[in-house]
Amino acid sequence: MNHLNLSAPSPLDYFSALVQSDDELPLLEAAVSIAQDEYPELDIQQVLGDVDQLLARIKRRLAADATHVQRLRVLNQFFFRELSFGGNVNHYYDPDNSYIHAVLRTRRGIPITLALIWLELAQGLGIPAAGVSFPGHFMIKVSLAKGQVVIDPFTGQSLSREELSERLQPFQRAKDAGGGEAELPLALFLRNAAPRDILMRMLGNLKEIHHAQNDWARQVAVLDRMVILQPEHWPSYRDRGLARAELGLHQQALADLERYLVNEPHADDSEAIALRLQSLRRFI
Repeated sequence: MNHLNLSAPSPLDYFSALVQSDDELPLLEAAVSIAQDEYPELDIQQVLGDVDQLLARIKRRLAADATHVQRLRVLNQFFFRELSFGGNVNHYYDPDNSYIHAVLRTRRGIPITLALIWLELAQGLGIPAAGVSFPGHFMIKVSLAKGQVVIDPFTGQSLSREELSERLQPFQRAKDAGGGEAELPLALFLRNAAPRDILMRMLGNLKEIHHAQNDWARQVAVLDRMVILQPEHWPSYRDRGLARAELGLHQQALADLERYLVNEPHADDSEAIALRLQSLRRFI
């Protein structure tokens, strides 16, 4: 007699199913699910329902024929002023800032999680908005008839071209054809971020937090998701291999580091990783 396996999928399996296709990737749901590593009992559908309730509250304040500008104004008033969503200045590196359900509860987060909630509401209101992987600080971009508006989700502030260019100063130098330095155009840094890239940036933030705390087990859990999200992002295998080595998972560490070297044989750290592999093989 065959028995059906009715066990719930693991958090990693659930995440993997969500991010299989770029065309149908449910960004907010995938972002919410990242917290399942830390909060395994999290009710993801309840969190999505909480966001839907916020959207319903805003819609009640808007006329059906409200313009994009009017909708944007009402959304910003509601999100940043009435609900007081904003940056967690005092505890910026708290992992909870990367968990959507926690940000909804505390109304404090980092730019990328604040932006994801805001963007979900904007999408529900028909506002043409997108996330922007601006260097050092995730942004929101709104395309209106009279031009683009770029918003800092940490403060709710709309930024001028001059302010954006100033923020870019540490990042925008590049070598020109003559070997000198040239400034890259601002537009290059204001392109729409793809959902997969947004999730990678979220996970990258968490990875750095756990690395700074030498929390190798949590770092491995984050890197498991990064490998699923971008299977050919070879530095993720390197980082996971090094974290697994710290946990004494020598066989798994060996496999990750070997994969990294095979695919990145000319990386700056290839010699250091090769030496690490030699030392790991002694444990196998």
